[in-house]
Amino acid sequence: MLSKILIIDKRKELSTKYKKNLEDADTSVVITNKLNDALQEIQELEPDLIIVSDSIDEQLSIFCEKIRNLTCNTRPIIIALSKSADSSDRILVLDSGADDFLSEPVKIDEFKTRIKAHLRRDIELNLDTKTLLPNKKIVEKSLKRILHSESQQSVLIIGIENLDNYRSVYSDVASDKLVQTFVAITRSALEPDDFLGQLNDTNFIIITNPYRAEKLSAFLTFAFDTVAPKFYSEQDAKRGYMLLKSDRLAGMRANFVSVQIGGILGNYEHISSAEALIERLYSIKKLAKTPSGSNYVIDRMRLTGDNSNNLTSIANHIFIKEPDEALALLLRTTLELQGYDVTDILDMENPAQPAILIIDSGDKLEELGLCKKIRQNPNFVNSKIIVTTTMHDKTAILNSGADLYLPKPYEITDLIQWIEYLRKNFI
Repeated sequence: MLSKILIIDKRKELSTKYKKNLEDADTSVVITNKLNDALQEIQELEPDLIIVSDSIDEQLSIFCEKIRNLTCNTRPIIIALSKSADSSDRILVLDSGADDFLSEPVKIDEFKTRIKAHLRRDIELNLDTKTLLPNKKIVEKSLKRILHSESQQSVLIIGIENLDNYRSVYSDVASDKLVQTFVAITRSALEPDDFLGQLNDTNFIIITNPYRAEKLSAFLTFAFDTVAPKFYSEQDAKRGYMLLKSDRLAGMRANFVSVQIGGILGNYEHISSAEALIERLYSIKKLAKTPSGSNYVIDRMRLTGDNSNNLTSIANHIFIKEPDEALALLLRTTLELQGYDVTDILDMENPAQPAILIIDSGDKLEELGLCKKIRQNPNFVNSKIIVTTTMHDKTAILNSGADLYLPKPYEITDLIQWIEYLRKNFI
């Protein structure tokens, strides 16, 4: 990760010397001699470390306190430089918010070593303990710098889908190993200038060259799907899905773990903050979702943020196929009272399909053919299927493409809980 240092110093020759000695492949340095510009730089670029000298037109301790009072995503390290060697001056500046105080003239080797040590410690404190990747704070800082940078870089969000289900079946240890394997694959594909960070347990951010973004996405989806089968039991691999095992989830299938990638190719003029950029990336990543396997979608700014709103709206739509008219009326009335839009008409050609389909399979499981057709139709990529039946053939039902087998009779409250559970995976 490229560390950023801001030097606030009115002395042109000396500040240039400091910059020359600190700047390298891992560190960039910016110099300013104006206090207002310095405060703006701090809020826009959030430097990792600030070097401020007592040559500025303000008392050093007061200015350090101003820096500390700024609203920033991460706390910057402040190094104070002063011609004074008086202990009372040191104490005042350190009490005002500085992390270190160096009396000038400084030995340049010691100066470099101290600065690098501060940066190293800051990075180590912001690494995820399992993957050793920069955490959310560093990711947001890096994205914020992109929004204020003139250079065009691509941003990818990579989500490991169905990891919670995998963890419930195969244990935390196996889940952690799968994630670590994915991180190792990703690291191997990156260039030295690329950035890889972690938003949370299942989502990662890559900042890379726009010309490499699609090739990188294609490689990661292919490589993950190639390696992933090694993480399943022979029985699950043969079946083609995981079978959740707890009492409550015993009738539910879960797709294998996959990687979904969403990306933006370097045009951020309509994005105002790191948080807005992350939300846009999440929306694009949703479009990459497939019934099984990994996939990616790259936004060249033809897409709009409206996609996420449309997805949320569709998530309230429920299709019911229930031959028992009394039960069908009860289901419709109850779900509509819960705020859902309910229909009994299914248009297989419409790309905007209901989030949840509740299908009674009949006394002889004759409607399982419909489940297979739905699951094979690309318009139903995100839709979840609940099959209700008096026939207790769980294997046949789940193999047909159903996400949940719900034996009759069932409680309406249980069905509503299942709908909410599956709906969360849709949006």
